[in-house]
Amino acid sequence: MIKSRWFIATITVIGMVAFFLSATIYRSPFDLGEWLTAPYATWMLTQGKNPYPVRNLQIPPRQELSMMALLGKKMFYDASLSGSGRQSCASCHNPAAAFAPDNNLSVQLGGDDLRHAGARAVPSLTYLYRQQNFSIGPDNPENESNNLQQAAALSATVHAQKNARNTQISAASMVPQGGLFWDGRVNTLQQQADGPLFNPVEMNAGSVATVAKKLGHAAYIGDFVQLFGPGVLRDPSLLVSEALFALARFQVEDAHFHSFSSKYDAWLQGKARFTDSETRGYVVFNNPAKGNCAACHLDQVTREGLPPLFTDNQYEALGVPRNSAIPANRDQLYYDLGLCGPYREDLKAQTRFCGMFITPGLRNVATRKAFFHNGVYHTLEEVLNFYNFRDTAPQRIYPVGTGGHIEKFNDLPQQARANVDVTDPPFNRKSGDAPAMSDRDMHDVIAFLQTLNDGYTSPDIAAGP
Repeated sequence: MIKSRWFIATITVIGMVAFFLSATIYRSPFDLGEWLTAPYATWMLTQGKNPYPVRNLQIPPRQELSMMALLGKKMFYDASLSGSGRQSCASCHNPAAAFAPDNNLSVQLGGDDLRHAGARAVPSLTYLYRQQNFSIGPDNPENESNNLQQAAALSATVHAQKNARNTQISAASMVPQGGLFWDGRVNTLQQQADGPLFNPVEMNAGSVATVAKKLGHAAYIGDFVQLFGPGVLRDPSLLVSEALFALARFQVEDAHFHSFSSKYDAWLQGKARFTDSETRGYVVFNNPAKGNCAACHLDQVTREGLPPLFTDNQYEALGVPRNSAIPANRDQLYYDLGLCGPYREDLKAQTRFCGMFITPGLRNVATRKAFFHNGVYHTLEEVLNFYNFRDTAPQRIYPVGTGGHIEKFNDLPQQARANVDVTDPPFNRKSGDAPAMSDRDMHDVIAFLQTLNDGYTSPDIAAGP
């Protein structure tokens, strides 16, 4: 009788445990194979926790700004340097909008009357301090992760993957990478600051002599003399060069440009827990059969223990649709070819690169209001719809012409359309195929992307065992 009761009790307990586990597995975003392969990591992820917290994440320490950086900060907010007298660096790189535009315009307005439209979306200035010089060669070694970091957490999930984007490029192992602006045409923040300052449709500051004269009348001109000596005032080119260098130092030294203060950074360190939706989004983000986002937007800590920037800094031709809101696009013969021009001249002959633009980092992406190089989309929902339906239902993405012809990749000339990535998931699907992501998948990816916004301060439970 006792044995019988013990047997019944044992079976009951086993049944309850089995029911609990099966229910947990059923509700989780992980399949049975992942539970069997990495049960601990999978279980922790289902609880929204990082199974292997990074204990020494190399986040730049906050420090007092040098006099050089403080000078750069003053110029960053000085609208008098522009031709209109009303536009500063901060006008298009608003700190309240993660140093990006605070409006939903596809391209920003500038010039003397602030009515001249640019031709490309203005990117954020955040997280550029680690940007490497433009090059064409083997994959950047920073793209390789340290397998002791949160990649260990990914041991419970399938991994994003990046295949040969373009046969010609992959065969030679030549990958464009690095640089600043959408086409990587400059390498330093000092050079980057020079571009908008003198661009006639941006700040339109005029000549070096004009800028030097304005600096000579600025309230902070004494800072230049203190830093560089009185001789700097007699050399306009030197004065402007030092001014641009000071702007660069401001962006490097001020932690607001790279605070690594997101919920994701807290999660990496075991100091935050994802919601169920954020966890599912994290899994879809890394799943090559679904989002495959992490193939280009790397989400793992580097070998040196540096937080991820969510980009491989490489270039892709994605074939986003033409944006009719850009005045330059009214000319049907005008095309923005990225690496091939019109803003850089040195790669025009390298036609295999035409249509390629740099993969932007995704930190603070949920705060942005214009996406891709031409700002054609204004919400993350639209962006994910593009990835989901570009190939499976192109009529939802591109104009449909006479006779039902879909004008696919219509923002590129015919000869450049062969460069568009049709190999990497989810772009390897055909018209009529099921899309890679469900509506819930896309909703969850957006929830995950919101964890990349800086300024996470809410107390959260530690992600311990």
